[in-house]
Amino acid sequence: MRWIHLTVVALFGVATVIFAIQNLEAVSMSFLGFSVRAPLAVMAVVVYVLGAISGGSLYELLRKSFRASRI
Repeated sequence: MRWIHLTVVALFGVATVIFAIQNLEAVSMSFLGFSVRAPLAVMAVVVYVLGAISGGSLYELLRKSFRASRI
């Protein structure tokens, strides 16, 4: 089972590197008057990290709320 997990992680890493190499052209993003220009791969990583942080925070908030309602 450990080898399957390691294989999946390695394949994901290789796919990520290929994505980053193929998407080096700069793109621009604007939101509420704030504008930034960076490579697409960098933008994808930033959006992924922000989503992981906000998703984790929401999950924790819902979990605490559920525990509090059970008391």
